[in-house]
Amino acid sequence: MSSVNQIRSTFLDYFVRNGHEKVASSPLVPHNDPTLMFTNAGMVQFKNVFTGVEKRHQARATSAQKCVRAGGKHNDLDNVGYTARHHTFFEMLGNFSFGDYFKEGAIELAWGLISREFQLPIDRLLVTVYHDDDEAYDLWKKIAGFHDSRIIRIASSDNFWSMGDTGPCGPCSEIFYDQGEALAGGPPGSLDEDGDRFLEFWNLVFMQYDQVAPGQRAPLPRPSIDTGMGLERIAALLQGVTSNYETDLFRTLTGAVADFTNVPVNGPQAASHRVIADHLRAASFLVADGVTPSNEGRGYVLRRIMRRAMRHAQLLGAQEPLMWRLVPALVAEMGQAYPELLRAQALIVDTLKTEETRFRATLARGLAILDEETAGLTQGAKFSGETAFKLYDTYGFPLDLTEDALRPRGIAVDKESFDAAMERQRAEARKAWAGSGETATETLWFALKERVGATEFLGYDAEKSEGVVTALVHDGAEAFVLQKGQRGSVILNQTPFYGESGGQVGDIGVIRGKGLRFRVENTAKKLGDLIIHDGVVEEGEIVPGLALELDVDHERRKATRANHSATHILHEALRQVLGDHVAQKGSLVAPERLRFDFTHPKPLTEEELSRVEVLANEIVRDNAPVDTRVMAQDEAIESGARALFGEKYGDEVRVVSMGRPDPSAPHAFSVELCGGTHVSRTGDIGLVSIIAESAVASGVRRIEARTAEGARTHLVAQARALHDIASLIRAPIDETPNRLSQLLEDRKRLERELADAKRKLALGGGGPAAAPEARDVGGIKLLTRAVEGIDAKDLKSLVDDAKKSIGSGVVAFASASPDGKAGIVVGVTDDLAQKYSAVEFVRAAAAALGGKGGGGRSDLAQAGGPNAGAIDQALACVEEALRTKAAE
Repeated sequence: MSSVNQIRSTFLDYFVRNGHEKVASSPLVPHNDPTLMFTNAGMVQFKNVFTGVEKRHQARATSAQKCVRAGGKHNDLDNVGYTARHHTFFEMLGNFSFGDYFKEGAIELAWGLISREFQLPIDRLLVTVYHDDDEAYDLWKKIAGFHDSRIIRIASSDNFWSMGDTGPCGPCSEIFYDQGEALAGGPPGSLDEDGDRFLEFWNLVFMQYDQVAPGQRAPLPRPSIDTGMGLERIAALLQGVTSNYETDLFRTLTGAVADFTNVPVNGPQAASHRVIADHLRAASFLVADGVTPSNEGRGYVLRRIMRRAMRHAQLLGAQEPLMWRLVPALVAEMGQAYPELLRAQALIVDTLKTEETRFRATLARGLAILDEETAGLTQGAKFSGETAFKLYDTYGFPLDLTEDALRPRGIAVDKESFDAAMERQRAEARKAWAGSGETATETLWFALKERVGATEFLGYDAEKSEGVVTALVHDGAEAFVLQKGQRGSVILNQTPFYGESGGQVGDIGVIRGKGLRFRVENTAKKLGDLIIHDGVVEEGEIVPGLALELDVDHERRKATRANHSATHILHEALRQVLGDHVAQKGSLVAPERLRFDFTHPKPLTEEELSRVEVLANEIVRDNAPVDTRVMAQDEAIESGARALFGEKYGDEVRVVSMGRPDPSAPHAFSVELCGGTHVSRTGDIGLVSIIAESAVASGVRRIEARTAEGARTHLVAQARALHDIASLIRAPIDETPNRLSQLLEDRKRLERELADAKRKLALGGGGPAAAPEARDVGGIKLLTRAVEGIDAKDLKSLVDDAKKSIGSGVVAFASASPDGKAGIVVGVTDDLAQKYSAVEFVRAAAAALGGKGGGGRSDLAQAGGPNAGAIDQALACVEEALRTKAAE
């Protein structure tokens, strides 16, 4: 079996043949576990099934799950590249039984795969079981024919798995492979078990207990199976190598690195090749699942991964950004198994290229500061944690890079002072960080959904309907009545109210019954299809079982539909104008406006915005029907539908198509997966008007727009403002721009003339009258003057002119500003600047003005202060300072 892709396929096909449903990998950003930053195991997407709060139609499943361990509890980042098996990104192959087969079935399936499909040498295999799991021990003897010496009992927690302090748990059975005496290490359970000789490659978890409380377990009514096999590990075994980095996949990636850097893969810099190959996978898959580099949360972990790889690229001598050039090699290897890589390839390339370009500047600044700050440090010294924090906070230089740069010199970072300096920032981050996944996984909603079922949404075709109340919630708990004046949530068997999701705000409206009125102030969606109507009872009382009339606010829904459809059209228009790298990063669809965030490395020009707007309105004016179809997700993607990266979709999806296709195009103008509400024809949007474009984050831009009546109102307001401007300048509207430009030029000219006049006046009319005002102080000419109507910034030019006028001497000019502050500038002619310093004189004056210090050069200096009433005193201080200096 020669390739990683074949091994993956063989595993999945084997379990499909044995009655398992193949389930696609869930995103790296978990949607059902608020305790995880990233998906780090194959069972994460099935967690709620195992806990019993979610039910699935399949009793058996198999998957190849993409995983990341580079932050939080599971963090292997620092080891990657220096060991044979540590990775930030890895694939976990697994088979799962949800109350179907148990230990015997799991062991039989595992043995069939490794002995017949993979044909591993049986004499090199051994297994572990939990020390009191006699059943698993006997089954391995019966099924595999293992001698007692090849079944090792382990009493530690290594062979007992639990989901948490409470919940499902059970013993494990780990399968090991003896890689031979050439490698150090002993069998599991021995003193030298941490060596590489005996490699664990598959873990079978027998989930048979419920941990009710510490020390108290009860048997689960439906014992289950969860297994995890590391694809990289089994690939190394089957390909006869002792390091994951020697498998075909990694050889291809490290080979690509070597091609671009001309540095041998297996030389002294082998670790750098491995770091780059591993981090390329992690970074690319994270970007494909919607994570972008940032300074907090998941985005910060992604940035650390990227920058660690980019640092190693520079260690290999790469003179230009390297990571983005490696993406095609990765996509060629893994794109078939993970089509999201293909869909996101342009975005991945752009993100890596932009980040590495910026990081090169960051690295240069950081290393320069490090060299300066450590010039006097010797081996064994500690580098200031405060300075390390400044490098991180001000220059974006991660701590691990600071440590990497100092490690060859034997200098460590003072981590305690670094941690203390960062604690304030981390405290704020902890407040904002609520874990990962959706907050909708609260036990309350699971319990309600399990009992009452999903809410059927009728709102694609209706804004009014009837529904039966199935549950009520008040103050965070289930209630059995909501009385007049009480606020709470109403759940019904069906509803036309749209629950907030996908950027579209929830509907508002009214729920009515005989003697009852409930005002819906917002509609939310929990667990994908449980719709919650939040509001207040205005009349009567609500109890479960009532059949009620549901009425959505029509005008608000109509405006929201137009804005939502406009976001789809704008998305495609942006792609066509800016390029395929454009991908949605968020949106807000409200009745009064829309906001669309998308990936793009720089601000849009006026010409680009105009082209986007023109293209969008062409589609609107076509007034083509908006087509909505429900199809299988794979079929939808194959048909050209665009999915929001990282968004969770079901097996069946709604595909929204709008805009007549170009005759040469394979599909409509815009084709997207979307569960929101939309117009019937593009003409219902009326008009698309882009009103703003701005930055949201690094590499993410935002446009804001209005449609229909909102667009008309906005444009009418702009037209009125233009009419008012035209009236004020007494020009026809079409001549307003030229007339305004002329007025602005006239104003600039008059301001220059006024400034020149003020300077001449301050210098005594600009003639020879200025010179006699200079007086002799200790044999040095001194010219001082308090001037009016001169900005502090213009005092320098006055002083320069006065210096020329007196030929040799000292000049001091001061002025007051309308806010009561004062400025002073002192100049010394060049022939005196060696002995007399303008800085010294201006500092004497600053004290009188209530200021602190002052600065400049010996021939010209300035200062200021809050006390404009002391200008004469400040000038006198200059004279006294000159007199003192001249007498020395």
